[in-house]
Amino acid sequence: MSITPHDIAKMLDHSTLQPYLTEDDIRHGAEVALKYDTASMCARPCDVPLMASLLKGSDVKVCTVIGFPHGDHETAIKVAEARLALEEGCEELDMVINIGRLLHGDDDYVKNEIAQIVALAHENKAIVKVIIETCYLSDEQKIRACRLSEEAGADFVKTSTGYGTKGCTIEDLKLMRAAVSPSVRVKGSGGIRDLDTVLKARAVGASRCGVSATEKIMAEAEARYAQGTLCEVSAD
Repeated sequence: MSITPHDIAKMLDHSTLQPYLTEDDIRHGAEVALKYDTASMCARPCDVPLMASLLKGSDVKVCTVIGFPHGDHETAIKVAEARLALEEGCEELDMVINIGRLLHGDDDYVKNEIAQIVALAHENKAIVKVIIETCYLSDEQKIRACRLSEEAGADFVKTSTGYGTKGCTIEDLKLMRAAVSPSVRVKGSGGIRDLDTVLKARAVGASRCGVSATEKIMAEAEARYAQGTLCEVSAD
């Protein structure tokens, strides 16, 4: 089945999270997100006020990260970070779970932390994507993290920060999609740098992909669309 470049753009969270980015880089990131009408622009917490002003009036959602990249902030700090981001105009929050607590088996801690941030976000008509950082987890732990996220009310489960030992894999996306109900969406992130990977992620049920290579991916999508070769791929 054929698709359009805009279908691809609306799968992309254009990410500007590298620690060395300047204000000029954030402004350019917003230009890219607006040019293609991506699903969101995901920037660092300190960039939210600028990003919100640049994206105002558009369909590109304002997104930031919470407890990023390690997930080991105190819960109160994560909640405070989320509250400030929402006050400054965020519409989507990508939070990192406390990975060590999950590995230790403290499921109540992990679930309660997610639930607090979800409750705050939903009060403000925002959504939460829970980053489980798959590179540190066994398959059983990935499934557990996904199910805890759903029980806590999360809108998405997300593979990776992009700053762990490994990023997104198609196998993990399949596993995560199967671990949650259809009401919870799946996002791949970390190392997604080309259109083919986005299409494979889409085929196995991912609704979003976090990418910094948006311009490259969209150039590929537009070229294939012009050739009549932009289409869905098999999940196999």
